[in-house]
Amino acid sequence: MDHTAVLALFDRDMRENARPFGTDSVVERVGGVVRHVGSEQGWNGVLWSDLTEADADAAIAEQRRYFARLGREFEWKLYGHDGPRDLGRRLLAAGFTPEPAETLMVIEAGELELDAEPPPGVELRPVTDAAGVDLMVDVHEQAFGTPGTALRHQLLDLLDEAPNTVVAVVALADDLPVSSARMELVPGTRFAGLWGGGTVEAWRGRGIYRALIAHRARIAVDRGYPYLQVDASDQSRPILQRLGFAPLTTTVPYVHTAP
Repeated sequence: MDHTAVLALFDRDMRENARPFGTDSVVERVGGVVRHVGSEQGWNGVLWSDLTEADADAAIAEQRRYFARLGREFEWKLYGHDGPRDLGRRLLAAGFTPEPAETLMVIEAGELELDAEPPPGVELRPVTDAAGVDLMVDVHEQAFGTPGTALRHQLLDLLDEAPNTVVAVVALADDLPVSSARMELVPGTRFAGLWGGGTVEAWRGRGIYRALIAHRARIAVDRGYPYLQVDASDQSRPILQRLGFAPLTTTVPYVHTAP
């Protein structure tokens, strides 16, 4: 895989020409910035930018003013190759708070081993309704220790309005939810995004995470998506590297709280 070419393709498909994440969202391009504007419960932020030392501070100030008028917290998703080189420092100076860095990792879907199965006694169940979403949110809150309100809103919206763009799955052990994950399939792009893979602590290290990746990868291949993409945490990066995912760059969410 040509890492430079694939990263450029990712920037075009998933950032510069991004599509809305839900039916109640829009994507807007303002000068050198592409922003995603969602509902209060949805994701709001900057997906892509093409800035220089001369215009970066003005662009940052404009996005702060715009989201302040909406009364929204928003995120500036900064990638390691974005310019100018000191954009992270400029965001800090403008009052943004960085969250932990992640690694953008990609693999050609056909290169991934697709036959990994969950351990005995664990069932992978597709999520297609509100009851399934509640199970996923339960896992999310246990695995990550953060509220699942935004996740619930996003999944219910997609399952109702655009079910072909999301694949959600929960792993059950004796009918108890122990792991979950989703895959976002944006029509017209070449990347299937793997998101939210989380396992409750007592069930980690048993191969469920790997089985969830293989499950979603099989679906991506069937639907014609050539690449799988993950924003990997430090915890998941070693697993993904063993599976053949390649690190392309880093990404840091810079968050600006609502006024």
